[in-house]
Amino acid sequence: MPRRHRNHLPTRPTWRCAACGIAWPCSAAKLRLLGEYRQDRLALTVYLATLQAEAGEHLRDVDPARLTERFLSWARARG
Repeated sequence: MPRRHRNHLPTRPTWRCAACGIAWPCSAAKLRLLGEYRQDRLALTVYLATLQAEAGEHLRDVDPARLTERFLSWARARG
């Protein structure tokens, strides 16, 4: 029986992964996003900043600095 592929997408308003249930972006989502935006890291950070702003509206009890760490720190170019 074939396995169903479950996308690691954020659920709103909890901002947990629809596939694995941990805080989004989970490791699988990060890997997928890095692959999709491999040639345009700036576009990735703009996309993630937009999602961070949306998450901030839903997760008002979470420190904004923690949301920045969660959504953006891992996506910055190294070097």
